[in-house]
Amino acid sequence: QVQLVESGGGLVQPGGSLRLSCQASGSIFKIYTMGWYHQAPGKQRELVARITSSGTINYADSVKGRFTISRDNAKNTVYLQMNNLEPEDTAVYYCNAHIVTLLLAGSDYWGQGTQVTVSS
Repeated sequence: QVQLVESGGGLVQPGGSLRLSCQASGSIFKIYTMGWYHQAPGKQRELVARITSSGTINYADSVKGRFTISRDNAKNTVYLQMNNLEPEDTAVYYCNAHIVTLLLAGSDYWGQGTQVTVSS
C-alpha cells in the first residue's frame, strides 16, 4: 500500500504565501515524477508543477515566477512554495506521484487534496 498525505493549505489574502507539503509512505521501491495539480469548482484538474527524480521541473504558465516546486528524496516528500497568490489560484490542490512498489508494480498515486483559498 502507498499513501500520499498533503498538508499546508488554508485561507490567505491576495499577495500572500503558502507552502504545501506531500509525503509518500508505504511499500515504496522508487518514486519517479512528483507533482501538484489543482482543480477549481466546475473546472478540470490541471497541472501546476512537476519535478522528476533527476530534478527536471515544469510549471504551468500561470504560476511561473510565483510558485516553486522542490523535493526531498530522503523524506519521499514534495513541496510547493506559493508566493504572490492570486484569487485565481483558489482550488483544491492534489499531490501526484508515479511510484514503483516493492512488488515492482508502477502506478500513479494521488493525495486526498488540500483546499487553498485566496481571498480578502
